[in-house]
Order: sequence, then structure tokens, then C-alpha cells
Amino acid sequence: MYVKSIQRAGNSIRIIDQTVLPAKLSYLKLDNYKKVISAIKKMQVRGAPAIGIAAAYGLAIAVFKSKKFDKKFVASVARELKESRPTAVNLFWAVDRVVSRILKESPDSLKSALDILWGEAEKIHDEDRQMCLEIGLNGARLIKDGDTILTHCNTGALATGGIGTALGVIYTCRDQGKKVFVYADETRPVLQGARLTAWELMKEHIPVTLISDSTAGFLFQQGKIQRVIVGADRITANGDVANKVGTYPLAVLAEKHRVPFYVAAPSSTFDSKINSGNEIKIEERSALEVTNGFGMATAPKGVKVYSPAFDITPRELVSYYITDKGISPGGRASS
Repeated sequence: MYVKSIQRAGNSIRIIDQTVLPAKLSYLKLDNYKKVISAIKKMQVRGAPAIGIAAAYGLAIAVFKSKKFDKKFVASVARELKESRPTAVNLFWAVDRVVSRILKESPDSLKSALDILWGEAEKIHDEDRQMCLEIGLNGARLIKDGDTILTHCNTGALATGGIGTALGVIYTCRDQGKKVFVYADETRPVLQGARLTAWELMKEHIPVTLISDSTAGFLFQQGKIQRVIVGADRITANGDVANKVGTYPLAVLAEKHRVPFYVAAPSSTFDSKINSGNEIKIEERSALEVTNGFGMATAPKGVKVYSPAFDITPRELVSYYITDKGISPGGRASS
């Protein structure tokens, strides 16, 4: 069935508002680029591939609304879009790709400019659908019938333009007739695992059990996890992985308990310009997501909060990278 997180709707886009799931399936129409930026910042659209797709469409929307093609304006919009979520490399990759294309073509009319902008954004969207399918097929080769898989955050159709990355592997296994069972971390502080991953998997009739983030270690100790599969927002030249905060402890636990740890991501998530995870700018989220989750005070007023959106998992803790190009070894390839 696979939900569609982003769809073009004429000269705008239609997205699922992921902040109100699972209570309500609600759609938002984004008809100017400021709304696209706001949706990215608020995580109404989220997941590295989906953010990149939304931003690519955002450039087309901006030029359509301006009713003229101006290179300086396009460059200004591109900068604003890239500042909306600083860690996800797909955002930068998609925006730079669209800008590069429009500058190379140098259109002489608004119509031709819009044809190029919309066309390139749709191409990025279509390519992501295909990349998800390839990731699923490649990753399924590592999964055995009957495996129980632990995953973190949300890496499915809601996070991409297709069936997903880490969840895409699970969907592909199901489609191949393999029985797989999933433990989903709730993923604090905004509960993407609880609100989104559990919701997706239940809609797809895949057995899923939700756990608090702090329960994962006990499951490893009990021998109940055969594989860990996560996504990535950026993978550096040396193989370090930036992903939703809470990923690194899972990688440490997986190594301790000799459980394979897989990272599933499109090839566009690899950033050869950055050597290691130490160079990645980690976005910090609002303290309110920790102290006033979903509108209710859960901590004393005025307490200091540190809330990074991502953490860094070094290459030596990764067993394999699963991409649309194939499977490549990490530092734990023997596991």
C-alpha cells in the first residue's frame, strides 16, 4: 500500500503532516517556498531523502510564485532552503543539483525556467523511488527468514520518495515471502519510531513491537535481536554515519552482542567533501521538545537542555552499508 509522503500538485506540493501522526492522517498544501522551509524545520516533512525532494520542489515553487526567472533570486532561495536542516546532506545535494542544472541551461523565459526546475525536481523524486527499490533488494540479501530486526527513527515511505531505506529492506523481505519481526525504538524526544514507524509497519501488516529507547540493551542481552538496520542523514568519506540521535548507542550494543549493524541509505547520502563525523555540523533542536513534549511539561521550568538531533556512529561499528549501488563493508564486515 505504501503511503506517499510528497506529491506534486500543479505548481505546489502536497505533503503528509508527520507532526500529527498517528492520531490523524492530514495533508498540507505547500504553495510557496517559505512554507516548504517551515515544513522542513517543523519536521512536517522529514527524512533525508524526503527533505531533499521537498527542497528541490521548493525552488520551482519559488520561481513560479515570483513570476520571473532571476539567477540571484534562485541563489538566495537555495541558501535559505539549505539552512533549514544543516545536517541532512540530501538537502544540499538536491538543491545544488537543481541550481546547477538551471544555471547550466540558462533559460531565456519563465516558462522554460519552470520546465527545467519542475522537471529536475520530478527527476530527483523518481530517482529516489528507484533507489529505494534497489536498496530494498540489496538489503534483503542480508536478511534471513525469521529474523528479528531492531530499527530506530523512521526510514520508510514517510521519510523518502519511495518505499524507504531501512524499512524498505523490511518491506522487500515481506514481499519476497520472508517472515520478519521488528522492534521499533520509540526514538526520543519526538517519537518518530512510535508515531511513524509503528504506524507504517502496522498499515503494512508487518509484525512490530514498540519499545522505549532504553529497552534496547535488555533485548540484546536476551538474544532477541538478529539484525539492526538504520538509515542515515549523512555518511562521510571515511564511513562515519550521522543519523537520528540514539543510533550510536545501538551500534555499540550491537558490537558488544555480536549482532550485525547495517546502515541503509541512497548513494546521494554519501558526502565525499567531509572526511569524518567530527566535521559534521550537528543540528540542535528546541529545548521544548524535551521539556514540553507534545505540549505537556515533563521537566522543571528553566532546566538546561542539550538536544542534538543526530549523533555520529563511526565506521568501525558498521557491518555493512546498504545502498542503491550494492552492499559495501564497514569496519565490522566480518559480523
